[in-house]
Amino acid sequence: MKKIFIAFLGLLAFTINAQAQKKSGAIQFESVIDPVAVAEASGRQIPEEMKARMPKSIKANYELLYNATNASFMPVTETEDSNSGGGGRPGGGFRFGGFGGGANREYYYTFADQKVVEVFDMMDTTYIMPTKLAVTANNPMNNMGGRNNNQNNSAVQFLNVPPTVEVIKTEETKKIVNLDCKKVIIRTTRKAKVLDMEKDVVEETVLWYTNDLGFNFSPMPNLWTEGAVLAIEIKGGGTTAKSIEYRGVSTKDVTAPKKAVAITPEQYQAKMEAMMARFRNNNNRQGATGRVN
Repeated sequence: MKKIFIAFLGLLAFTINAQAQKKSGAIQFESVIDPVAVAEASGRQIPEEMKARMPKSIKANYELLYNATNASFMPVTETEDSNSGGGGRPGGGFRFGGFGGGANREYYYTFADQKVVEVFDMMDTTYIMPTKLAVTANNPMNNMGGRNNNQNNSAVQFLNVPPTVEVIKTEETKKIVNLDCKKVIIRTTRKAKVLDMEKDVVEETVLWYTNDLGFNFSPMPNLWTEGAVLAIEIKGGGTTAKSIEYRGVSTKDVTAPKKAVAITPEQYQAKMEAMMARFRNNNNRQGATGRVN
């Protein structure tokens, strides 16, 4: 009986140790996008000669580091595409979690208070901006492929009406990096004019999430319902966790930089609008100069 008790204690200690090891590790993600498919899915009409110049696919790799209290998510390699064979800035091109404001972004998560901050460079300054895990209608996916409500080259003209978002839970499951994941569908319905006829344009994004890791996370904070999202699927591409390694992760690797300048989402939006206004004014001046000459 004593031997059985000792064996039980040994098994219990082994189990506790194994669970403790899973509280810290690194997950490698890969994103793959077909830019032509994404653009056409958004209603853009792309000339054949432009299609020939566009890459067949764009790939980028990212790493999630986590320990018992914090996590970080950031690009780790250069972007590659099937036409050029690589090159460019680290994390450039297609980027889950960094659409519309530059690809080279980092995210830091604090589990205790469920806080998420975004760190990025803009005009030679490193900024830190609070964000949150949520499902929002205005997530970066809605701007993929250069979508704009007033695009002249698009057969779909989106109206200035708030979209509706529906979260659909399913019973479908699968394993990703040997973790049990559940499927949820995010369905977004937008009012649009398609060839001058008003219609509802429905888009679906699939998330695969797990509760086995014990914390909340998504490669795109604006695409999250619960748990840790290990895969995002859209028409024309997606991002998926490819491997996981349970190992020690230091606190400094999952802590946001202290020297970054704090900025609110409203201040960031104002800066972006000012930059776009200057860009338009410069283009107008250059056009006017060209006409005079």
